[in-house]
Amino acid sequence: MARLLHTAAPFTGNTFAIRYLCVALSLPLFLQACKEKADAAKTPRSQGNQPVIVDVIIASSRSVENTVEANGTVVANEYVELHPEISGRITYLNVPEGAQIEKGTVIARINDADLQATLEKSRVQLDLYQKTLERDQKLLDIQGINQADYDLALNNVNSTKADIAYTQAQIDKTIIRAPFSGIVGLRQVSPGAYVTPANVIATVQQLDRIKVDFTLPEQYAAVIRKGSLVDIEIDAASKAHRKGLIIATEPQINQTSRNLKVRAILQEGKGHPGAFVKVFVDAGADKQAVMVPTNCIIPEDKNNQLILVKQGRAQFVNVQTGVREANNVEITKGVSPGDTVVVTGVLFARPRSPLQVRSVKDLEKMDANQ
Repeated sequence: MARLLHTAAPFTGNTFAIRYLCVALSLPLFLQACKEKADAAKTPRSQGNQPVIVDVIIASSRSVENTVEANGTVVANEYVELHPEISGRITYLNVPEGAQIEKGTVIARINDADLQATLEKSRVQLDLYQKTLERDQKLLDIQGINQADYDLALNNVNSTKADIAYTQAQIDKTIIRAPFSGIVGLRQVSPGAYVTPANVIATVQQLDRIKVDFTLPEQYAAVIRKGSLVDIEIDAASKAHRKGLIIATEPQINQTSRNLKVRAILQEGKGHPGAFVKVFVDAGADKQAVMVPTNCIIPEDKNNQLILVKQGRAQFVNVQTGVREANNVEITKGVSPGDTVVVTGVLFARPRSPLQVRSVKDLEKMDANQ
């Protein structure tokens, strides 16, 4: 009995060890399988085949106002910076800041004492040369002198007259006058200051007629006609519009921007020169066009694209755009009336991927909400 117990003990211990070893080896595999099963439960099956939920509109033709909006700048009818023509010290200054002055009003005088002295000297010399010329004329008549002496006296008279004219012109340059009637700007110098032609004394602007300069893309050159009217928004806060009369266009289109420069006269109201304005130009009669929201356009390097729903799948098409509104853009090529255009969920759609239409939007209601 004791022997049997002795022989049975080793057999039982080995069996237990083998079973323990099997369990220890299979446990990691069991845990790995459980983990993979849990991960698979968290991930939706066939996620790539699930349709993308989108909102769409049905493309249709609608009336579009063919009005072009351009940026413009207010320009004074006349504008000048008053510079002295010669250097010197200011002896007289009359700059009524912000006041209306008449044409020819003396704005400033520059010290001309040296020029006045030169002018007086030339006049004295001229008087002497004229008397000498008269005596030589009498002597020439009786052949008392030769022709060369008479010509020399005549040359002295003419040269002195030229010197007087030159000095007088220099004196005239010391007086700065208003070249036209207008409003004087801020004074830039003080009495007694030494100025050069580079210094600005003040500005004069004529504000009785206000000009507006604006630019348009070259494709609208055909709709710009001299004498036609445009709407000008002078005050952005009040949105007040004024009429402007086109008076001229720049003959040459800017080679850098490919824009045409246009000038109009504001028919009513006033503006501050240099102010920013918006100009609205009627580019022709209203037309029928297919419009889509701007945010559903997919820009690329060479083309713009839209997503259409065809047989429940996404179809990417290249399109060409035209007139732009605040929130919409005209599609001139690539979309026909009746096509289903994706307006939301654009970023998640892929070519030929399934789509699920959640709702059909109305373009006019979308504009109202925005």
